[in-house]
Amino acid sequence: MVRSGQVSVQVDKSFRSLVDKVWLGRVARTVLTVEQTGPGVELSLTVSGDRVVHSLNRDYRGKDATTDVLSFALTAQKGRVKFVLPPDGLRHLGEVVVSYPQAARQARERSHSVEHELAILVVHGILHLLGYDHEGPVTDMRDKEQAILNSIAYPSMPSLTEDLK
Repeated sequence: MVRSGQVSVQVDKSFRSLVDKVWLGRVARTVLTVEQTGPGVELSLTVSGDRVVHSLNRDYRGKDATTDVLSFALTAQKGRVKFVLPPDGLRHLGEVVVSYPQAARQARERSHSVEHELAILVVHGILHLLGYDHEGPVTDMRDKEQAILNSIAYPSMPSLTEDLK
């Protein structure tokens, strides 16, 4: 098996009893493994509240509303300037920020577990860090998400692909 990169998972204090950090780290590393990024990459994953995500969405995307997941890539992307990165030998992909309350609302709406929704959002966010976007054929990104979600095991998730159709 190809080793995946390093993942740092932070969960705001209010949600620590609700989120399994170890499992979320495994979800993130699964994406990196499936995408064959190798061990020389790093990303941060943060689970926060609506207020923080709303502020980030307003400040960095100009959208004055909360959202479910935000991705902040540190590698150069179309038309964007590359951040100056430390010479530590790692490729810093960036950060994914998930709103736990929004994930919980979406899970209720879609009749599945919050863990399932968190998996969907983490996979989606990391794919954005890896350069996938909605501008190309959306089905390409959705197909990639579905393939990755199919490879994630979690006891409370019966079928991860039903909600992607």
